[in-house]
Amino acid sequence: MNTARTRVPLRKRLLVRLLIASVLIAVCSVAATAWLAVTTTTRALREEQGQALADDMDILARLSGYAATHPDWKGVQATVRDLSARTGRRIALTTADRTTLADSAPRGTSLPPSAAATVDPLRTDTYSEPGAQLSGTDPRVVGPYRLSTLERTKLDAVARARQRCLSGFGIDMTVTHTPSGRPVVTAADSTAVSGYAFEECGDGQLDTPAPTEEKALTALQGRAGGCLTRAGLDPDTPLLFGTGLPGVSGRAPTLAPVFAKVAAGGTDGADDGKAALRAAQTCFETARHAQLDPYVAPVAELFLGVGDDGAAPRWVMSPANKAKVVGAAGLVLAVTVAVTAVVATRLVRPLRALTEAAGQPPDRHARVPVTTRDETGILAEAFNDLAERRERLEAQRKALVSDVAHELRSPLTNIRGWLEVARDGLVEPDTELLGALHEEALLLQRVIDDLRDLAAADAGTLRLHREPVPADDLLAQVTAAHRVAADTAGVRLRTETEGAPWLDADPVRLRQALGNLVTNAVRHTPPDGTVTLTARGDGERVVLEVADTGTGIAAEDLPHVFERFWRAEKSRSRRTGGSGLGLPIVRQLTDAHGGTARAASTPGAGSVFTLRLPAATPPADG
Repeated sequence: MNTARTRVPLRKRLLVRLLIASVLIAVCSVAATAWLAVTTTTRALREEQGQALADDMDILARLSGYAATHPDWKGVQATVRDLSARTGRRIALTTADRTTLADSAPRGTSLPPSAAATVDPLRTDTYSEPGAQLSGTDPRVVGPYRLSTLERTKLDAVARARQRCLSGFGIDMTVTHTPSGRPVVTAADSTAVSGYAFEECGDGQLDTPAPTEEKALTALQGRAGGCLTRAGLDPDTPLLFGTGLPGVSGRAPTLAPVFAKVAAGGTDGADDGKAALRAAQTCFETARHAQLDPYVAPVAELFLGVGDDGAAPRWVMSPANKAKVVGAAGLVLAVTVAVTAVVATRLVRPLRALTEAAGQPPDRHARVPVTTRDETGILAEAFNDLAERRERLEAQRKALVSDVAHELRSPLTNIRGWLEVARDGLVEPDTELLGALHEEALLLQRVIDDLRDLAAADAGTLRLHREPVPADDLLAQVTAAHRVAADTAGVRLRTETEGAPWLDADPVRLRQALGNLVTNAVRHTPPDGTVTLTARGDGERVVLEVADTGTGIAAEDLPHVFERFWRAEKSRSRRTGGSGLGLPIVRQLTDAHGGTARAASTPGAGSVFTLRLPAATPPADG
């Protein structure tokens, strides 16, 4: 079938018609549903009000603390269930694309329409501990600033010594610990420590970074260096210890000393100094977020809903409204059935015709009337084409059986006749008789071998052993093999090669194909004629030609030269033709190589058979 016959107007396509039918049904359903929603429902029960804002803030603070102290959310399910049991809320944590991380509700429960908050300990403004709203970072995010056990032990001893020292001055002090494990000594009654007491009891160890903190600060300074340079500031601008460090205090970072550029008078006025300070603070905040990011859980969406004890939505349905629902449902069902029946009937009618035609006996060669131009009509045309091809194949099969019987009968009849004559004593079994019998046996063997090759090619079991083959050597071998037969017939054999093309082919099978062409050319070329074998490269192909100066082939016979058992000489005499299998074998072998075989001829001037085969790259040592 050609492409033009398969083109179907858009409005006649089966898919379009099915879509239209589906859209009509959907429109009716949506319209009925909307009408019922407007006329039978006054309002939908809203989701119960959540717990107090304090509970919601506590949930967010607990989950933010979990994220601040864990690199992922793997163990958060227990925390979520505990919070849900304590507050009576449904709590769910998801990723940004709503992949569930933890949920207090049973699996499969849908999420609320929108998230209540985003849990991100590096960017928070809800945690009430001092410093969270100012720095935007949950103070519980410690990361690389967490002190080792040995460092905590040493600092705890220093803190207790300071506490005892200050107590000797009558100052009641308490020791608390930051999330990083660093102890902090503060006055119990918020009384300021006198300078004298501080000088006596302060040794500076609590205000000096531990090795772990020093290492983290150095890394932070390196991260912020590029940003400071781009801002026109000194990349070595230090960050005061204890001001804004994770787990050390909650105050915003403070830079000291004032940048060299400001201190040297490089800027005029306080505004420039404030701008430089803001730029530096921004650089350190950005660097600190990047430094802490691997130590906190990924950003998550927090969904809050009604717990298991919440009231379920209810709908008020009066008897009149129930009647309307039943009526609308019945109407939609009736429309759906009617539309489906109409569409199905139009679709099934040609399919039934196809089924009936396909069930006919093979000898009937039934045809299907083409009544539409849609996909079903195209299917009917394809079925008719298939029936025609099957009819032609059946005729070819019958002709093949007849031709095979004829080809095998002739040599067998000759062999039988000579053997019977010799058995009856009418002819002596001399050398000439044995030679004739041998020739007939060879002919019979040749026909059987040709049929075997064709059967293997048809079954796809014809094996090829490909290798790079030089075209000039191939032509020389074929010419040498047929030189005696050509000389006997008085025909000259010539070879011509343009360049040095190489073939990707099975040399044995290719010699067989060229040998059949040369044998056929010599047979149909009169004495003093010429058969020329040519090879040339053509891009990724190699063109092989066998040209003769023989009688040629009539134009009406040319399309049939590669058909099995076909011979231009209709009498089937072997004086002018072979078995009729040589050229079909040539085409099958060429197809097996991924090539093409063509024939051209001018009656009285000769014929040219052309094979186009895949080229090969010459070997490195070739």
